[in-house]
Amino acid sequence: MEISADKIRRQAVTFAVYALLSIGALAMAIPYIWMVVTSIKPIGEIQAYPPSFLVRHPTLQPYRQLFSLLPMARYLLNSLLVAAIVTLANVFFCSLAGYAFAKHKFFGRDKIFLLLLCTMMIPYQVNLIPGFIIMKTFGWLNTFFALIIPNMAMAFGVFLCRQYITSIPDDLLDAARIDGCGEFAIYRLVILPLIKPVLAVLAIFTFLSQWNSFVWPLVVIHTSAMRTVPLALSVLNSQFGFGADFAMVMAGTTVVTLPVLFVFIFFQKYFIKGIALTGLKG
Repeated sequence: MEISADKIRRQAVTFAVYALLSIGALAMAIPYIWMVVTSIKPIGEIQAYPPSFLVRHPTLQPYRQLFSLLPMARYLLNSLLVAAIVTLANVFFCSLAGYAFAKHKFFGRDKIFLLLLCTMMIPYQVNLIPGFIIMKTFGWLNTFFALIIPNMAMAFGVFLCRQYITSIPDDLLDAARIDGCGEFAIYRLVILPLIKPVLAVLAIFTFLSQWNSFVWPLVVIHTSAMRTVPLALSVLNSQFGFGADFAMVMAGTTVVTLPVLFVFIFFQKYFIKGIALTGLKG
């Protein structure tokens, strides 16, 4: 059976694409592999030259030191609490605002939405000093209020939900009104079940951004008990990164990275879908 030249060409292109993607994936995975390998190496193997991915005498001592010398469990709990509350708040408030902007007509709706979109173009560094002054005025510095309340609703989340809800037919909402549903009942019984994909995307993006947030916690937090994991990694690196406990730094990085990797691996299809959702017509 003779294989056509066109088919051979397509197979060659497919092989080249997959080979290139595999090389890129391996290049991105190498730092994480090195991080995990280094976290279980004794100091002698870490300082050996040339460096090697092989671990001859694996040890969990860096992990034991990490949780004994630092309140790492408290830092993880702080980050988990902040990320979870902010994620739930964004899912509720952003979807509610998106429903209002998409399906209700009120004075200045489009101008308010445009103004909301304009806030996304302001660099976050511009808001640091005003945000710090507001938190200080309210007496919220070094509290969970400073970490949670300013992030409970994001302009990007409102935009994302509004774009998705716009595609829902108005006939469904009219039918619910005829059945006697109020506006909040329509939101709860009609809108929410239909926008589960975009809510999943918003929840993932929000959780990851809050888990990795560093600058804002650095501005408003100044005691050890209130630190989140990015601040803990910064302190860990400054205290042990250039000494004999480099393995403990890698252990801390591994512990902090695992939840992010877990979320990405199990929900990666929602990341891909999120790229498409942000481009829906509105």
